[in-house]
Amino acid sequence: MNDNHLLGVPSAKEAPFRLLFVSAGTAGPAAVAAAWVSRSGPTNLDVTCAGWETSGIPEAFQSALSEAGLPHPNRAFTLADLPSQGFDLVVQIEGQEVGHRPFLPGDPETLRWTLRAWTANSETVSVAESRIICEELRGRVSEFLEHGYLNAFQLLRRKYTGVLDNITEGLLAHDLDQRIFYLNSAAERITGYSRSEVLNHKCGDLFPGGLCGGKCLFEEGVPSLDRPICERAVDIVTRSGERRHTMTQVTPIYDNSGQPRGVVMALRDITREKVLSRRSGETESFCGIIGKAPQMLALFDLIRDLSDSPVPVLIQGDSGTGKELVARAIHSEGRRRNKMFVPVNCGALPEGLLESELFGHVRGAFTGAIRDKKGRFELADGGTIFLDEIGDISLAMQVKLLRVLQEGHFERVGSEQTLKVNVRVISATNKDLKQEILQKRFREDLFYRLSVMPIQLPRLMERRMDIPAIAAHILEQATRDAEREPVTLSPASLDVLLTYQWPGNIRELENWLQFALLKCKGRVIEPEHFPPPAIWANPAQPMIGFAAAGAEPALLRARVRVDPETLRNALARTGGNRVAAARLLGISRATLYRSLHQQGVK
Repeated sequence: MNDNHLLGVPSAKEAPFRLLFVSAGTAGPAAVAAAWVSRSGPTNLDVTCAGWETSGIPEAFQSALSEAGLPHPNRAFTLADLPSQGFDLVVQIEGQEVGHRPFLPGDPETLRWTLRAWTANSETVSVAESRIICEELRGRVSEFLEHGYLNAFQLLRRKYTGVLDNITEGLLAHDLDQRIFYLNSAAERITGYSRSEVLNHKCGDLFPGGLCGGKCLFEEGVPSLDRPICERAVDIVTRSGERRHTMTQVTPIYDNSGQPRGVVMALRDITREKVLSRRSGETESFCGIIGKAPQMLALFDLIRDLSDSPVPVLIQGDSGTGKELVARAIHSEGRRRNKMFVPVNCGALPEGLLESELFGHVRGAFTGAIRDKKGRFELADGGTIFLDEIGDISLAMQVKLLRVLQEGHFERVGSEQTLKVNVRVISATNKDLKQEILQKRFREDLFYRLSVMPIQLPRLMERRMDIPAIAAHILEQATRDAEREPVTLSPASLDVLLTYQWPGNIRELENWLQFALLKCKGRVIEPEHFPPPAIWANPAQPMIGFAAAGAEPALLRARVRVDPETLRNALARTGGNRVAAARLLGISRATLYRSLHQQGVK
């Protein structure tokens, strides 16, 4: 071995086994041990020496090195200055009166050598004592090398490293301070980081947005023996900023005394499976939002992309499409998730009260202001404020809101003190704001400040394929809250839901199902359990095939037998295409097939 290994300088060919000698006080004894290994040890070692507190090598040990003909290292580290890469094995050299145990990078396997000849601090060792220590270390190194201890450590390291580096799951381990001390090859591929880049670094300092995409599993509590595994689907952010879908398991690590030392996280990359499941049309749920329609899958991806960005978001969509649910999803997926999400219904508050609600007021600012009050912007500091029905606020209020968005500060009502906050702004409206701008009812500059990233939510009728899953989810929640046995929809009831135009979107669907649960005494909801026909009127399409177009509401189509002549005419006009015939008649395919069977039409 050349002297570069002893000096801590990497060789042209990187050594596979990294050995560290560290001694109490100065690096003197560690330097002596490293020098003996450099003379007698194998060439596949990278040897480093260090002192626990100081890096200096006292003159007594320098003399001992010269007398033994050993090389003098021109660089010895302290523990604080050690290279960040981990070591495969550490030998701690200490006197009989020393019991200190330093933390070492990479949390490697550790041997303890207690020297008989060393009873004082290494800085006060005499030349004679250093000679004795040098000779004792020569014997320790000789036993270490000749009796196969080093070979055993090398073999052990090679075996378990070879196994862990050849499994498909990524493994990452960190201590109680979240400093990473292990990363296998699969974790390198998944995260985009190499071992040398992450060892002895805090994971939160390395990964853009945090390893867990802003949702640290470790901060929620160290898993215990009673709760040994925490498993969750997490979107992680790689070194290049790419978002990957993973299934993670966090398991505690304990030392020999049963005390927690840290955790190991297993990462399984399921990005490809996620993509394939979407392409195959499997039902997907994301932050409480149900949907498998292409519009919804694109929306889920957009929410993930927006979650860690600070840009304002404007959510537009009809009433009942789930605008607040989307806003909460953006907040809960991002780094601000541990701060408050503060919703404000701007349309439900008069202008004077809205200003106080948003910015707060001081005592005596107006009649009834008997104490100081924080506004919603103050409450949301560090988190997210959701301004619902933003299109309903007055022009005067729009000016005040614009100032907050531009400058990030405001005053409470009745106060001259300027307050500054860090708030993510998400707004929503069911109005066409561009049309409102043309009508001079909404400021154009505020619109562009709010809609840096606009989101348009689809109406329920535009994603009918999601209705069965949404209905099942609503029923499951409602029956669980009511401590009632599960209730399902009959095929005829599902036909009804799939046929209706849903002007009130998901909120209307939820109201229908709540009504049906009150009417239904069994475990299957039938069409007669839905709201009465007076509520069902659906003017979106004229009725086809019935004597009186207004005699039957749209939702009763699934229960009416279409006459054979109408069925034959529809099939003739569509060239026998049953899907097109059902569309022409304004009924679902299931209703068409049932009518064909009942009427004997082929």
